[in-house]
Amino acid sequence: MKALILAAGYGTRLYPLTINLPKPLLLVSRRPMINFLLDKLVAIKGLKEIYVVTNDKFSSNFEKWRKHLEPDFRKLRIKVLNDGTKSPEDRRGAIGDIQFAISKEDIRTDLLVLGGDNLFTFGIEDFICFARKHSPRTSIGLFDIHHKEEAVKFGVVKLDQQCRISSFLEKPGHPKSTLIAMCLYYFPKESLGRIGKYLHSGKRKDASGSYISWLYKQEPVFGYVFYGEWFDIGHIDSYSKAKKAFTRYIKEVKA
Repeated sequence: MKALILAAGYGTRLYPLTINLPKPLLLVSRRPMINFLLDKLVAIKGLKEIYVVTNDKFSSNFEKWRKHLEPDFRKLRIKVLNDGTKSPEDRRGAIGDIQFAISKEDIRTDLLVLGGDNLFTFGIEDFICFARKHSPRTSIGLFDIHHKEEAVKFGVVKLDQQCRISSFLEKPGHPKSTLIAMCLYYFPKESLGRIGKYLHSGKRKDASGSYISWLYKQEPVFGYVFYGEWFDIGHIDSYSKAKKAFTRYIKEVKA
């Protein structure tokens, strides 16, 4: 298995913080946000390599970050991929970047994909066990945000009794559920070719949820619900709130 961290956004909603620094490298509790993802990944047995896909503007930032990793992460094989885009107008989008990484690195193993601005307290080992149980079908991570007024910002999901997705609506005006997609995906190797098929059909490449919305209508897609704390880093206010809450959580764990 390999992992891919999506970090090719331009963070325009977080300006001026992200004018010269990518969102995943913003500090939380004096650490880059992305390092908390590595905390989760370093615990996974059988993980062979981690790719971080970014853009031409921020590629040097991630290369510098990679060269100065914390000691606990130095055993990880991390490679930064520059997708070649230079502005928000020519960005590839989440699905475009996943396909870019698959093609560039000739990935033929199961692929775990994470959004680089994900910030959460729970581990993902149980999710991986769940996903492998349902292989060769795709599995996604879900979180109950509890408030429908917040759910409108995300892909909203409903599950059947077998944990299969029965409904997936990207940013619905009137969500019927508070269960949302987290930008955490497990793509078995047998499923990777479907991403290229989706893109060749001319459908949206920006939001990864658009792909899942298409895929679950073609074949079963499974959802795993996480419990704990998950923070959305969408704009300056949410970053400030998440930073305070996550720092408080870390202090409580260490106490």
